[in-house]
Amino acid sequence: MRVVLNPEALHGAFIREIEAISEQNLLACNQCGRCSAGCPLVEEMDLLPNQIIRLAQLGLETVIDSQTPWMCASCLMCQSRCPKGVDLPRVMEAVRQIALRRGDSRVLAGRIDGSLLASAPQMAVIGALRRGEK
Repeated sequence: MRVVLNPEALHGAFIREIEAISEQNLLACNQCGRCSAGCPLVEEMDLLPNQIIRLAQLGLETVIDSQTPWMCASCLMCQSRCPKGVDLPRVMEAVRQIALRRGDSRVLAGRIDGSLLASAPQMAVIGALRRGEK
């Protein structure tokens, strides 16, 4: 994938929005990859967690189209492994919030199967709905 960097995007509104919602400094990440190495769901993701951070650092809004922020379980494994203390689950939540504000919802409450609601742990259902439609 060829990326053309835009100096204005490197200090643009998208980066400021992610940093404001997550309260994280995206440039604190030095791309060591420990977050991706420890993520239990990395095999299900289309982009590695550190790639999400890198694309966001570059101001590329393509992170909104990725499945990775929606797959993040917020288990905090990445945060515990990060030598810089970047709270990656908060960044993932910020990307999800931006996507939801733009009308992209991956979980629709009306389409959840009743048997799943009856058998799934309550926290799993609440977590999924938190990422869905308003």
